[in-house]
Amino acid sequence: MNEEDGVTDQDGTKPKRFIAGAVCPRCGVMDRIVVSGDGEQRSCVDCGFSDGRPEDTPEQVPTRVTRGVARRIETASEVVRLLDPGKPSKD
Repeated sequence: MNEEDGVTDQDGTKPKRFIAGAVCPRCGVMDRIVVSGDGEQRSCVDCGFSDGRPEDTPEQVPTRVTRGVARRIETASEVVRLLDPGKPSKD
């Protein structure tokens, strides 16, 4: 029996699970994708589409909010003049 969740099939493997909201890339039907118990294989119960987990995961594109990337860009500052809407400006 599996120690993590206590659920196994008769042959000792984890059962397949449906993934809520998943759309099949081949037929476009929602909620018909199942994932194998080990999470390595996904398949569609409607059209028979099947593929495995990619070997390499793509690198995360660095953005200004990416964790672990210290990127600080200094920009030149300019004088900001505040105007009072009740007084005419002296341009």
